[in-house]
Amino acid sequence: MSRFPSSSTLALYAGLAAVAFSLAGQPAQAHGIAHGGISSGFLHPLTGIDHLLLLIGVGAAASISSALLGWALAGAIAGGVFGAMGGSLPFGELLAALAITAVAGLILRAQGSSSRLGLWGGVIAAAVALHAMLHGMEAPSDHTSLSWWLGALVGSLLVSGSTLLVLRRLPGTVTTRLAVALALCGGLVALGPLALLAR
Repeated sequence: MSRFPSSSTLALYAGLAAVAFSLAGQPAQAHGIAHGGISSGFLHPLTGIDHLLLLIGVGAAASISSALLGWALAGAIAGGVFGAMGGSLPFGELLAALAITAVAGLILRAQGSSSRLGLWGGVIAAAVALHAMLHGMEAPSDHTSLSWWLGALVGSLLVSGSTLLVLRRLPGTVTTRLAVALALCGGLVALGPLALLAR
């Protein structure tokens, strides 16, 4: 038995290291007012580390059960509309970061079982709704709004769909390791701003 980690494990650790370095440079508030257009919408969910991690988590969950993508879409629509209409939640940024860890926990719990798909779907929908609410609060409200949302949808589907397709071709242990990494990163994103405030 080899003492060296497999190439997939090394790739996962390299990705985790890249995310950790990225997190270290993130400001306490990664969100701001978005500008219009399809390209801006496409890049918006990809440039916030918390949104990117959640999209990867949704793809990982969907690799276990693709029905979870429908729940994610429902959450995205509900949260986006809520945020665009001026709705917000207290500690929305913190809750959105913790949603990454919740999705990671769901992945770890769901592997090898599909008996609680409705409950898991609810977790995915709520996690995505929190992030979509933040997008809705930032989305442009002028004539570029529709193209911005279309771009955001395409960017989100690209990340989640790519994650799903890659993980379906790899052993289940890779999904497990990714879920552990996502849980840790979600905690870092949630607690990072608090650490900066404590200085």
